[in-house]
Amino acid sequence: MCGIAGFSLLNNLDYKRILNSMVSKMNHRGPDSNGIWYDENKKIGLGHARLAILDLSDTGHQPMCSISKRYTIVFNGEIYNHKLIRQDLESQHKIQWNGSSDTETILAAIEYWGINKTIDNCVGMFALAIWDSKDEKIILIRDRMGEKPLYYGWVNGNFVFASELKSIKSFPLFSNLINRNALTLFLKHSSIPEPYSIYEDIYKLEAGTILSLCTKTKIIDKHIYWSIDKIANNNNHPTFSGSANQAVNHLDKILNESIQIQSQADVPLGAFLSGGVDSSTVVALMQSQSDKKINTFSIGFEQKEYNEADYAKKVANHIGTNHHETYITANEVLDIVPQLPKIFTEPFSEASQIPTYLVTKIAKKEVTVCLSGDAGDELFCGYSRYQLANKSWNKSSTIPFVLRKMLSGSISKLSPELLEVFLRPFEGKTDKNGLKINPVDRLLKIAPLLNFKNRKEFYVKGFMTHNLETTDWILNSREIESKFESNTLEINSFFAEMMAIDLMTYLNNNNLVKVDRASMANSLETRVPMLDHRIVEFAMTLPIDFKLRDGVDKWILRQVLYKHVPKALIERPKMGFAVPLAEWMRGPLREWCENLINKKRLDEEGFFDSNIIQAKWKEHLNMKRNWHAQLWDVMVFQAWLDEQKNN
Repeated sequence: MCGIAGFSLLNNLDYKRILNSMVSKMNHRGPDSNGIWYDENKKIGLGHARLAILDLSDTGHQPMCSISKRYTIVFNGEIYNHKLIRQDLESQHKIQWNGSSDTETILAAIEYWGINKTIDNCVGMFALAIWDSKDEKIILIRDRMGEKPLYYGWVNGNFVFASELKSIKSFPLFSNLINRNALTLFLKHSSIPEPYSIYEDIYKLEAGTILSLCTKTKIIDKHIYWSIDKIANNNNHPTFSGSANQAVNHLDKILNESIQIQSQADVPLGAFLSGGVDSSTVVALMQSQSDKKINTFSIGFEQKEYNEADYAKKVANHIGTNHHETYITANEVLDIVPQLPKIFTEPFSEASQIPTYLVTKIAKKEVTVCLSGDAGDELFCGYSRYQLANKSWNKSSTIPFVLRKMLSGSISKLSPELLEVFLRPFEGKTDKNGLKINPVDRLLKIAPLLNFKNRKEFYVKGFMTHNLETTDWILNSREIESKFESNTLEINSFFAEMMAIDLMTYLNNNNLVKVDRASMANSLETRVPMLDHRIVEFAMTLPIDFKLRDGVDKWILRQVLYKHVPKALIERPKMGFAVPLAEWMRGPLREWCENLINKKRLDEEGFFDSNIIQAKWKEHLNMKRNWHAQLWDVMVFQAWLDEQKNN
């Protein structure tokens, strides 16, 4: 795992100073060595911060030039099948290798096969930049699922790119304005989905995309070489024709293959373990392939309703791993909050970012690479919201839309005080974590669901969007569409549609961002075996009955796991990586929050309508409504804004 950066300059600038500055901003991504390369005639520069994983010698140093000198590359990620690619190349060409790095493999493949064939043959996670001196083009490529980040855009007429925004922001005279329209997306989804960034004229390269910049004309061309929506639309009807047992055996086989190639490293390696289905499956298969005990890591919390450490320990004991368990106090978690804007250099407010950062920090003490169980929910129907959304839509869609809309409007017009009287019999009920439910708040959040005409809108706006009033909250803004709303999915199954939406939106813009930034802040590489694109493609051919059976989610994945771990160790309510934000914002974080949303400050900065923010905050404090998700976005942006002012 590394950090990459580069540019195509409009004018003569101090390229060495610029490149060194851009690279130094990403030293946490690559603390082992730095490198820069520059073509003075063409004004092209490339920079690299290296975290050495394969071929720890200098032969893996970047930027790296191809044998013919036509191509120069900087590369972030891992090509897990690069040894097989080498074998294919050697069967066709006589190649004198300098080392054993996957970077050298990619360069040789591009030299002989070209870019498109090379990328089609790569299995891995990657963000890479190539200077093609013959065609005078900068080529940027991002992996199929968007595991590795890559930003690009324009600063004072200069084309720039980097793994992180702070690197781009270090470019001389950076003055790009904050994108208020992108900020509305942030308040909807707790992240800014691709292709947007928090700054105007700076973008994220979309997953599965190749971008080519002609440095002569400054024209950008983009080509999608792999996408979820194309695969999903081609699989409206399940194409897997075998039995359930055959599907289980095939998944077992390809999961084992993925874990085997992703366990290759020249540095210490381990895995995260929560004790749930996904991480337990990865750990069980990983341990079954190893002659030595693998290192596993989990964290525990004092609050029982958020603590999964006991479950993880039981699973680790059964599998026989070298388990590392650390309990975290609430104060230790709270201490991380002010550091978030430094860790996530773009506004990001998934609350589980805090425990994710902590567990990666603990793992780094023992290993340099960690495997993760991410993507099991999106691939195998694991989120409880899928069943809830399906059940809710089936009920509400039987009511004519006109009546639904009238009912929603009527509920919304009633005062919270009157609703409180009507809903008094429901007071005292608790959720699955034992926390009290505010019936008025719950009803007012459910009411808008009745306004949505079709099931896609019902899911995206009702279950994936936690703020529908963003343009009211943010001054001088307008709504813009992202793939959450503007995807081209056409799938018969609502369950398959929801999973596909999450795979192309929530997974790479939320979960993978969280894991990448949190781990890289600790110079730890994370790998996600279930995101091998061959597993993704297979999972999308499976009938829903293989994923959700008799109300049991991830059925097929569980069958693989139960070959190694007793069912009794796994069957329990899903908890997830969460923290009690709503309570903290009323308690230990209250002063920090109120400093960030001070009315005078909000009015001076001019991003938010201070009256709306103050009113929501008051309702939250008085427990009239629970606005913690929406207000946490505001807090995180404000804290991020402070960090930008100070750096």
